[in-house]
Amino acid sequence: MRIGLLAIIPAAMAALASPGVAQTRDQNRSAAPASTASQSQSQEQKVAQNSYTGMWVTEDGYIRHELLPNGRYVEARGARERAYEGRYEVTGCHIEYWDDTGFTADGDFVDKNTLHHGGMVLWRK
Repeated sequence: MRIGLLAIIPAAMAALASPGVAQTRDQNRSAAPASTASQSQSQEQKVAQNSYTGMWVTEDGYIRHELLPNGRYVEARGARERAYEGRYEVTGCHIEYWDDTGFTADGDFVDKNTLHHGGMVLWRK
């Protein structure tokens, strides 16, 4: 049995070192960034196409969410123009927020001009 294993190991090592295997590994490495770039472009297109981008405000104007077309948002509260910032994603009529500080939140668009978020109602401005 030992002799059989000793004969197999060098053959397996030679196969791994062959140009075909190395080339396949290199091709896989170069394909990964293209796939990631494709996913990133797809996400940007999804955000750009969502119809909810723009400014959303509470009735009194105290809370203001600006949903940017690049998937980022800026929330103003009263005189604090950049109280919160982060990224968002819309799926159907649901929105998920990920603040840069680690805070998360969500909401639902009940129609094209009304957003329910965190116990508040915001309207498109």
